[in-house]
Amino acid sequence: DVQLQASGGGLVQTGGSLRLSCSASGFTFTDYSIGWFRQAPGKEREGVSCVSGIGDTYYADSVKGRFTVARDNARNTVYLQMNGLMPEDTGVYYCALDMSGHVLHSNPDRYEFWGQGTQVTVSS
Repeated sequence: DVQLQASGGGLVQTGGSLRLSCSASGFTFTDYSIGWFRQAPGKEREGVSCVSGIGDTYYADSVKGRFTVARDNARNTVYLQMNGLMPEDTGVYYCALDMSGHVLHSNPDRYEFWGQGTQVTVSS
């Protein structure tokens, strides 16, 4: 069974950093893209970043230059390093699996499997 588990969230002050992890199992890790999404209260889920199985990356404009996505294929884990955090980054962060191959989609509807989410709160 496909499983994704996101972790690493927490409470930080503006300007702080967090590193999220997405541990994956149940599929050939290097064949597919993993995306990071977030959802703030009362808002739609939005794409933050994604990385393909061959290392191509995508970032939303709002996080470019602050967030870095990387994958460790030996550990079946994708990381999201978040620096320069701002209150508007607050939300529940999810990782998700896109089984359409080495493509990068920011649309959450393109992802078939989702982790349980981890809360990120940035205080002002």
